[in-house]
Amino acid sequence: MDGGSGEPKADSSRRTNPAAFFRGFLREPGQVGSVIPSSRFLEQRIVEASGLSVARQVVELGPGTGCTTRAFLRHLGRDARLLSIELSPFFHELLGDIVDPRFCNHLGSAENLTEILAVHHMTQPDVIISGIPFSKMPAAVAHRVVQAVNDNLVEGGRFIAYQFRRDVARFTDPVMGAHTSCTLELLNIPPKRVYSWTKGGGG
Repeated sequence: MDGGSGEPKADSSRRTNPAAFFRGFLREPGQVGSVIPSSRFLEQRIVEASGLSVARQVVELGPGTGCTTRAFLRHLGRDARLLSIELSPFFHELLGDIVDPRFCNHLGSAENLTEILAVHHMTQPDVIISGIPFSKMPAAVAHRVVQAVNDNLVEGGRFIAYQFRRDVARFTDPVMGAHTSCTLELLNIPPKRVYSWTKGGGG
């Protein structure tokens, strides 16, 4: 402790470092798609696919330690809102360290997106970004998550999912139509695909 301003500076490294992410993986491996956080290259690819600079209502599913959350907040406008939905109490507690008036931190399941949006008085999001590993979900849960995403996105809104495996497309394509793009980011461990869907099939 340095006896300075009282700001929780120690929390900054605690909530974002790879060790914290790895501890979360060990606690709940079924809910985490990788043992280390996303790289800045993957974060940038997600930001570009999402069009965050013009987004107003954004939902992040499975934010983990919050590395991606902070990247998204850096690109969102002043009047935008970002709601993160995290199933792991461990990661949810870390996310509580983020102080930004545009940010809401919710502990719960993406299956309940309709109810969660209502709790936070949010309208239909124009972007939903998912880092939750569809490859580790029971099929019934994956179907419910995809349906919740489709039901709540505004018409023309984007669903972006960054994944190690292709399972997300298997669940999402039948509901939202064929994905509009899929790019592979090699500068990430492991390499991940960034999928994009547009509600209503727009470009």
